Amino acid sequence: MIKETINKLHSELPATVKLVAVSKFHPFEAIEEAYQAGQKVFGESRPQELLAKVKRLEEVRVAKGDPDYMSDIEWHFIGHLQTNKLKMVLPYASLIQSVDSVRLLEAINNWGRANNKVLNVLLECFISSDETKQGFSRQEVLDLVSGESRYDFIHISGVMGMATYTDDEQVIRSDFRRLKEISDMIQDRVGECNNLSSDCREISMGMSDDYPIAIELGSTMIRVGSMIFGERNY
Repeated sequence: MIKETINKLHSELPATVKLVAVSKFHPFEAIEEAYQAGQKVFGESRPQELLAKVKRLEEVRVAKGDPDYMSDIEWHFIGHLQTNKLKMVLPYASLIQSVDSVRLLEAINNWGRANNKVLNVLLECFISSDETKQGFSRQEVLDLVSGESRYDFIHISGVMGMATYTDDEQVIRSDFRRLKEISDMIQDRVGECNNLSSDCREISMGMSDDYPIAIELGSTMIRVGSMIFGERNY
C-alpha cells in the first residue's frame, strides 16, 4: 500500500509541489518502505521520536556496512517544538515547519549561533477558526519581516498553516487563501529583511483530506500521513 500510494502521489502532484510524508507515530520500517518507493522527505512532530528514528537509521547503516544508506533522506519537524528540546531536532531537521512564536525563533537563533549553523524555518501562521491552534497572526508576521533582522542564524523559507478541521470546503478555502495572502505579503518585503531572500516562497498547507484544495490555492508543500501510512500507530 505504501509504495502504491507514494507512486500515485508522485505521478499526480505538480512539479512545483513537494510531498512531505508524515511518518510520526509510524515505525522506521514504514519510512524505509516509503523511501525505497522514491520518497525522500519525512515529517516528524515529536523530538524524541525524530531522534530515535535518526539513531535507528544510523544502526541500520552500521548493520548494512553502508554509511551512505538513505543518505539523501530529509527530515522536517512539523510539531510544536519546546525550547528545551532543540538539541533533539535542530542537528537533524533540514526544515522546522512549526515555528510559532518569537520566543522559539530567538531560541533557535541562539542555538544556531552557538553551533554555527543557519536553520531553515517556516513561520506557522494562525489561519483557522480553531482557537486551540497556534501560530503567528498576520500582523505578527508583518512585524517579523519588516525592518532590520535580529536573527542572523535563521533563514525564513516561507509559511505553514493548518486549516480548520471541518467538512465545509468554503471554510477550508478561506483559511488557505489567508495563508497565501500572508505569503504574498512576505514576498513584497524580500530585500527589506536580512532573513528573507527570493527563495522564501514555501507555502506548506494541505494534508491527506484537503491537499487538492491546498494545491489549487497555491501550496508548494503538502503534509500527507494517513493516506500513505494508514492510521496512526500510537
